[in-house]
Amino acid sequence: MSTVTATADRGAQRVPVHGLTVLYDAECTLCTHLRDWLVRQSQLVPLELVPAGSAEARTRFPDLDHSATFDEVTVVGDSGQVYRSTAAWIVVLWALREQRPLAHRLSTPAGARLARGAVLAAARWRGAQWGGGGKVYRREDGWSYDPGIGWIYDPPGCDGGVCATR
Repeated sequence: MSTVTATADRGAQRVPVHGLTVLYDAECTLCTHLRDWLVRQSQLVPLELVPAGSAEARTRFPDLDHSATFDEVTVVGDSGQVYRSTAAWIVVLWALREQRPLAHRLSTPAGARLARGAVLAAARWRGAQWGGGGKVYRREDGWSYDPGIGWIYDPPGCDGGVCATR
């Protein structure tokens, strides 16, 4: 008789997660509040917090759609796994000692609906803070958000004929 482990269906033995990188909007007060909360938590899986769209994020993850990392939370596993939106929140909770049981509950079909509602509520609040009223939100690194069309990257000007790349 063979023994089945709880992780066999999730591929955890095949591609274990030893670290996660959380990309967050450093200009968003909700995002930085959550970043500060995450660093204070006991972590079962180490979390690195990197500003979305930053030079570090672009260097570490050159194939990632960096404009999309501003639209929804994105987490990258140390083996290249990419989690977005609800799945990203759940995997981050899974990495935390005190929150892992909650992450398991949220990974069920009923829990996923609850988690999705929380993610949408956070996105709505975030959008109201800097995207409400049709105003364009601009960052110093060249990214801007227009509520009508989304995120746009317009690199900073070139000084002396030399332009920064990625």
